[in-house]
Amino acid sequence: MNNTNKNRFPIYIGIPVILLLIFLRFGLYFLKSDGFSGLSMLFPALLLCFILFALCTSAFFAAWVYQDCKRRNDDPILWVIVVFAATPFIGLLIYFLRRLEIKTICPACGCRVSVKAKYCEECGTHIEKEDNNIMVNQGTHHLKFIIAGIMSMVLMLVCLTGFIVNAAVRNGINTNVASNDRVWNLGTINMNYNSYLDDVWKLDFTSASEGFVKEQNMIVADAHTQVLYADISCNTAPDKATLVLWLVQKDTVKSIDVTNLSDPLEYPLNEFENGKIHIRLQINGVKNTVSEIYIR
Repeated sequence: MNNTNKNRFPIYIGIPVILLLIFLRFGLYFLKSDGFSGLSMLFPALLLCFILFALCTSAFFAAWVYQDCKRRNDDPILWVIVVFAATPFIGLLIYFLRRLEIKTICPACGCRVSVKAKYCEECGTHIEKEDNNIMVNQGTHHLKFIIAGIMSMVLMLVCLTGFIVNAAVRNGINTNVASNDRVWNLGTINMNYNSYLDDVWKLDFTSASEGFVKEQNMIVADAHTQVLYADISCNTAPDKATLVLWLVQKDTVKSIDVTNLSDPLEYPLNEFENGKIHIRLQINGVKNTVSEIYIR
């Protein structure tokens, strides 16, 4: 009994430590970056809970599979890996389709025979059913794992539903292109290339959802002497399609239509302050666009 408790001790300590580290990782990311800027904390909280409950669901069902495998003299480690790798739903389905039949020991020859067998397949000895305790409640063992797994699955689905519903109604999501917070898009963009190296932002996209905003934060070192350089070519611009360049820094907001630039834009930054500035491209129907933007 003591050895069993000692073997389980690392599990009892390890699982809470792992969960604590996950929460700390999300907390530090929230405090030290703008990763959640412009997004209600409800979204990362729901996403985090969804991930945790999904892991718990897999863990509880895998624990049941582990115990069931041992009762059937199968490979428990292999099936636990299958449950985690294939998700608990598919993993459980595969396991139920492939799991071994429960067998007992023939009292005469010691061979393993099915609990449903009336006679031993090796020696022909009659198997007394009343002596076979394995037949009792063979499908209801370790119910605590099944119940915990179902509860975790329900909570996982609740978190996922809450995330989807809030995203659908855009509750707590900043979509204001003039906001000093990060702008979040619920649409899509088909990018060929996007990079920010050596303070140069290069964006090459084929198409995007109407109003999609792609942004890059830059640093203004000397607002009185520096300019924003933008070389942008919209190869496909249907009627009423526009590409708008936004410069946002706190309460200072400037927008420039860069759909049909004949020459590279050089915009002075003397209206802004030194420090971080949001550079945004609002895509309204233009396609096959290549841009290179930097501060010099």
